[in-house]
Amino acid sequence: MTLIRQGKVRDVYDVGDYYLMVASDRISAFDWVFPTPIPDKGRVLTQISKFWFELLGIENHFVTEDLTGIQIPNGLNADDLAGRSMVVKKCKVVPIECVIRGYLVGSGWRDYQATGEVCGIQLSPGLPNCVAFEEPLFTPATKADAGHDENISFEVMAKSVGSDVANELRDKSIDVYQKGLAHAKSCGIILADTKLEWGWFEEELILIDEVLTPDSSRFWPADQYRPGENQPSFDKQFVREYLETTTWDKNSSPPELPAEIVDKTRAKYVDAFERLTGTEFAWK
Repeated sequence: MTLIRQGKVRDVYDVGDYYLMVASDRISAFDWVFPTPIPDKGRVLTQISKFWFELLGIENHFVTEDLTGIQIPNGLNADDLAGRSMVVKKCKVVPIECVIRGYLVGSGWRDYQATGEVCGIQLSPGLPNCVAFEEPLFTPATKADAGHDENISFEVMAKSVGSDVANELRDKSIDVYQKGLAHAKSCGIILADTKLEWGWFEEELILIDEVLTPDSSRFWPADQYRPGENQPSFDKQFVREYLETTTWDKNSSPPELPAEIVDKTRAKYVDAFERLTGTEFAWK
């Protein structure tokens, strides 16, 4: 059993025929991993991903969360892994972040204010913050294990992976977003944007990593949606907004998060899980 990758949140182990993917309680913001974990965050991410993998009906890497058929890696135990781990297929990762934007927000809003564009896509003038696009935008980016992903044009992406693969990645990603958007709306949630990862398995592009979670997506309460202003959220935007009120310069080691922020962040993640899945979070 070998730890083959440690990301900002997930640890991936080689356990023979499969990988074991473990979602930790680490939280990152502004490209830094914070010293303060958010209790049960990894379980929320794993359980939401599992829910979507089953609901979407799209080929993916999830095999099981039953760990009885694998040997637990050294230093870990089954109790700690419960709810936060997935046994997944071994895939060759496509080195592209597939970002789908349904609303003008975040870095897209800042880009639009400066250039009238979002990732090189020209938009109509005078659009307000957080307005919905008529059609979702596909804005790929290069993957980065550390630091910032870099936005690239569809043409650059096509040169990297080939035009047929680029078209398939775009079409499949938009399909996932639109299915997720429709279900989330039925739960009183707006899925503003998301990023997806894909991998090759037996010559087929399948969905991997996490999908439509509060770490990879922006979720807004639909009943509080107001174009032209920042929206309340169920995701880690809450932590980012808190950090903007501190003296931290974003260039040095990040501070501990106060207990109140930790508790409120956990509550937002759990709330998102319960609304999306219609079930009670098992680790109360």
